[in-house]
Amino acid sequence: MTSSIKLHDAQKVAHSGLAHLRDGGVSVLFTVDAFGVPAIAHWGVELRDADVPGILATAGPAVMNSSFDISRTFSITAGRAHGWSGTPAIEAHAGDRILDGFTPVGGESDDTHARFVLRDASATIELALSYRIDAAGVLHSSVSVSHIGDAPRVDVMAARTLLPLPSRATEILDFSGRWTKERLPQRASINDGTWLRSSRRGRPGHDSSFLTLVGTEGFRFRAGEVWAAHVAWSGNQEMLVERLPEGAGVHRSILGGGELVDTGEIALQPGETYTSPEVVSTWSDAGIDGITARLHSSMRARPNHPQTPRPLLLNTWEAVYFDHDLETLTRLATTAAEVGVERFVLDDGWFRGRRDDHAGLGDWWVDPDVWPQGLAPLSERVHALGMQFGLWFEPEMVNPDSELAREHPEWFLQEAPSLAWRHQFVLDLSRDDVVAHLLDRLDRVITESGVDFVKWDHNRDLHAAIGAGGARRVHAHTLGLYRLLDELRRRHPRLEIESCASGGARTDLGVLARTDRVWASDCNDPIERQQIQRWTQTLLPPELIGAHIGPGESHTTHRHADFSFRAITALFGHAGLEWDLTTATDEERAAITRWTALYRELRGLIHTGVTVRGDDVDHGALLHGVVGPDRHEALFAWVRTETSGVANTPRVPIPGLDPVATYRVRVREEVGSASRHQVADPAWMSGDLTVTGAVLAQGLPLPLLNPGNALLLHLTAVED
Repeated sequence: MTSSIKLHDAQKVAHSGLAHLRDGGVSVLFTVDAFGVPAIAHWGVELRDADVPGILATAGPAVMNSSFDISRTFSITAGRAHGWSGTPAIEAHAGDRILDGFTPVGGESDDTHARFVLRDASATIELALSYRIDAAGVLHSSVSVSHIGDAPRVDVMAARTLLPLPSRATEILDFSGRWTKERLPQRASINDGTWLRSSRRGRPGHDSSFLTLVGTEGFRFRAGEVWAAHVAWSGNQEMLVERLPEGAGVHRSILGGGELVDTGEIALQPGETYTSPEVVSTWSDAGIDGITARLHSSMRARPNHPQTPRPLLLNTWEAVYFDHDLETLTRLATTAAEVGVERFVLDDGWFRGRRDDHAGLGDWWVDPDVWPQGLAPLSERVHALGMQFGLWFEPEMVNPDSELAREHPEWFLQEAPSLAWRHQFVLDLSRDDVVAHLLDRLDRVITESGVDFVKWDHNRDLHAAIGAGGARRVHAHTLGLYRLLDELRRRHPRLEIESCASGGARTDLGVLARTDRVWASDCNDPIERQQIQRWTQTLLPPELIGAHIGPGESHTTHRHADFSFRAITALFGHAGLEWDLTTATDEERAAITRWTALYRELRGLIHTGVTVRGDDVDHGALLHGVVGPDRHEALFAWVRTETSGVANTPRVPIPGLDPVATYRVRVREEVGSASRHQVADPAWMSGDLTVTGAVLAQGLPLPLLNPGNALLLHLTAVED
């Protein structure tokens, strides 16, 4: 039941708090600070009703020497007017007047929602800070800033969600990376000052912080208390962890984030409102895997989350590149259908003037020289073979050598001519005419060619991103992208879309609110992919992550890998192939067919289960898997990526199982046997093993594999 918040009822606040959001084992308790402004008294383990008065009674720190004459506070609108010396929640000004000193004017709350309304001292802007906790214990936060005064213009520079952290949160884990090496984890200790990760690339970028995790010392996948946050936004953004010597009220440090707004991007006229991107955050006392379980559960509860089995696809890029012709592609599609492919995706090279990457981007007409009858003959053949038909687009980009560029040079986001990137520039999607043009062209091609799936690519940073009038345009461009995607989905409700950005440079929950999967990396090398997918799955469930088998020699690293290793690596995602199967041997095709059957058998488990990752393995070895929601079935990969100094494999704990259940453990070798660096396997592998989950938690001795190999373990509960 929703109730209005009486912000100045001190007796009520002192007893029960301003609002208490709780679900999924997590509580967020709000009180008021010394200025009467809402403040978070607790974010973490779910509180009992009996705990609340005690938390509220101890929500104020001591008054310190050489400080204010009242105790320090940290409210949801923390700023200088109320004594906060750190990064402010809100940065806005009207001319030369800073807008600060927010006071509450109303709000409402229930058990899972709270909304607080505040105004600045001059009544120029009104803030609405919204919080919602879902059944997974994930907190969704956003800020709206409305111009309610008579100033000609209000400039909003930041509207951040800031969340408090206790003193036991001492370490930060987030990510960096580059093209073909996304999601590189990096750790740091929290020290006094600001740990700030900013993206000014016009997209989150290959080096995106992605998910910022803060936890107790030494937190790991299966151990430690962790708080985490992600900005659900596809443009410029920032994440920060900050600690001041004076702390943050009764808390020690803060975790926050929001859109990174450039100068002049958010200029409100009277009556206008800016709403920040959503910040998604959660807490767990079960390590990184606990964070992952909450985030995956939250995402799977979305109304737009894919509900049908994720079709196994073949993408033509590494098979034919720009060499398109109907006969070649029909032969490839026929072979794909024979081995069990369910979706055939035609990549770059099908449109007018596109014989290489120097020309044609922006001219979204089927090239009549290559496809004199259009794409319909190929699409019809693909559909007749029982597969869906997919098509590659890069709608936000344009080559200078294109009809579109020659006709509409004013549609460019301005960059210096020397700053071309892959011989292309960016179209200004903040313009309604650009969005309308792209919508018309994509709609026509999708309709006329019977397209079921779009691979939506984005192969460069926006960088300067200056519109025709000289203003920064990343914010407006990102909203234009969202409008384009939303309208395309409205017109084609069964269309599925993949977000690709030269691999994993736009892997965020903002774009995933409008798409059905992401391409995690342009690298299909399984050695690299093991780590890329391992860390991408920290935020995203496997069914949203494209994972493909490439040919024996990697396109990006030129490293060779056995089929079994490539196949097991690609199994733990939304699986596919990127390979000219017409050149595969009969033996390879037979192995691919066994793999596609294995994927169809196991995808129901992989795409609904709980992702788990082992900690207690030696350097160079990985254990990861998926445990079914009822813990009756599990699938694990034992992986060796490099050699180490360990000359045996002691018991390796198998996590996430029901300790009292009995499991049958089988090695699945349909895709081939892993190469060993030993004389013989552990004795238990000579037949099927039946043991309890408690025994498996203590660990199994596993074979010592050679680098570039993986072993698949399938566990099923045995009924008494």
